[in-house]
Amino acid sequence: MDTLRFLDILGFAVGLAYLYLEYRANIWLWLVSIIMPAIDMMLYFKAGLYADFGMAIYYCLASIYGWLAWSLPLSPSKRGGTTTSSYPLTLEGTGGRSEARERRISHFPKRLLLPTLGMGVALWIAIYWFLSRHTDSTVPLTDAFTTALSIVALWALARKFAEQWLMWLVVDAICCALYIYKGIPFKAIIYGIYTVFAVFGYRKWLRMMANPAKATA
Repeated sequence: MDTLRFLDILGFAVGLAYLYLEYRANIWLWLVSIIMPAIDMMLYFKAGLYADFGMAIYYCLASIYGWLAWSLPLSPSKRGGTTTSSYPLTLEGTGGRSEARERRISHFPKRLLLPTLGMGVALWIAIYWFLSRHTDSTVPLTDAFTTALSIVALWALARKFAEQWLMWLVVDAICCALYIYKGIPFKAIIYGIYTVFAVFGYRKWLRMMANPAKATA
């Protein structure tokens, strides 16, 4: 078995674990999301997906932020009060920390839509320029788009916005086709699974916001 195929299969296995933890809104997804990019960096570099290689580095750093964002105490003004649009997460296996101290699932704020869209487009243009000028990438436009949207989606996941699932739905569907084209089938399969689960994950998080006890049963 060549190195590319081994990394492809290993990334597939770790990706399944990540998907399950994200679906459950389990904070341990951030630990897995540190391991997974380390594998992906080697895979993407060998496959010539340079923007995705850089994205994997970003994932490692952003995972630390995500862990802190989900676990650090929130001020009363940022907890969402007692509204039903937020859901408190209790850390599993950590001694039962107070629910009020955990970041809650919420909807993406409307006031952030335009700034986020502008940032996403700016990232897309900047990454495309770099790939087309300084690498031998054969898919600079698509690679740049999925990378830019992934950066935004990962930030939305760290902020625990339910709509992050919709962003990943777009990224995953495009990446599935891209990885088939680049000859890394196991990575394509896991992103195909991601695409389907993005729909179920979004619905799951909405249920967790509306009825926490039922959703986590």
